[in-house]
Amino acid sequence: MKLSILGFTSAFAAIALVGALGCKHADKDAAKTAANTDPLKVSVTPQLQQNITVGLPQLLEVTTQQKVSARVETDASHVARIGSPVEGRITKVLVFEGQKVHRGQVLAMLHSNSLSDTQFAFVKACSQEKLAEQSAERARQLVQADVIGKAELQKREAEVLQNETEVSALRAQLHGLGMSEAAIHRLEATRKLTSEYPIIASISGTVTERDVTVGQVVQPADQAFQIADLSNLWFAAEVPEEQSRSLALGKTVVATIPAQPGESVTGKLSFVSPIVNPETRTVQARMNLSNPKGLFKPDMLASMTFESNPEKRLTIPSTAVVREENKDHVFLQISPTDYLLREVELGVETNDRRVVVRGLTEKDKIVLNGAFHMNNKRKQDMIKGGE
Repeated sequence: MKLSILGFTSAFAAIALVGALGCKHADKDAAKTAANTDPLKVSVTPQLQQNITVGLPQLLEVTTQQKVSARVETDASHVARIGSPVEGRITKVLVFEGQKVHRGQVLAMLHSNSLSDTQFAFVKACSQEKLAEQSAERARQLVQADVIGKAELQKREAEVLQNETEVSALRAQLHGLGMSEAAIHRLEATRKLTSEYPIIASISGTVTERDVTVGQVVQPADQAFQIADLSNLWFAAEVPEEQSRSLALGKTVVATIPAQPGESVTGKLSFVSPIVNPETRTVQARMNLSNPKGLFKPDMLASMTFESNPEKRLTIPSTAVVREENKDHVFLQISPTDYLLREVELGVETNDRRVVVRGLTEKDKIVLNGAFHMNNKRKQDMIKGGE
């Protein structure tokens, strides 16, 4: 009976020892499994290893596309601000915004007392000039007849010269007030004064602004109309200071306008500002825009795209990039068979390569090709680890 009890006790102890050893091994396996369920880590099988390519990021000369906001502007060299050189009151307005006009066309009429006063002075000076010439001619005859002395003749000739000078000065003043030479000759012949003054277009184009109405009094410094030749416009952009290093006269740019989807205009920079705007920290750049059909209009929103100067940048192939949760990642090799998913910040894509902004160095080994398969393996391991 004692032996039986002893045997039973030994057997129970052996079973307990085996159970304890089994639990210890189970704990080790669980710990090992837990260690292999890192959601960012993946171990490759020999079969998967054949489908991936591992290598280093490369330093390459990269030319990136830089896009900036722009707008359509009138070409300042084809814009005229029209005013009146005399003070007066507007009596007629003959053109309005949007109308096309030609050079020499009358835009408005005004009544000017200044103009009539100058005309009166001119007519009076012309009459005095003729009287002085007649007086000088009589003096020459009297000198020949020895009736008067030469001093009197010289005095009358001086009066002729003085009157000629006054007429020339008033003629120039009438020119300055806008009268044509033909109108001045007509005034000189007819002696008929007019206080009506025309405001005339100095260039051909489209009326873009009208600043006068009937009855309004205008001064010589006031703008009455603005005319622009809209067949020649500008694309103008304010380029951020940090991107302005790539700007240069003659650089090729491509402009697009949202109002005309699918349309683009390729040209060259005709102006790059030599200074930085201290308020916006931008540099102004312009491209000439030919607009013979009038498709483009001033103040339209646009964008301009140009290439940066080539520079050495760290790059990786696009096949190395894994997109997860709206962020870019790559698989970094941490051992011959183990890889870690690392978040990186990438720049623009050029020639099927992405520029590395942050997260990698030249010495980091990554999966260059096959990252998609690696990510599938990582997700499968996550699912198995959760079971």
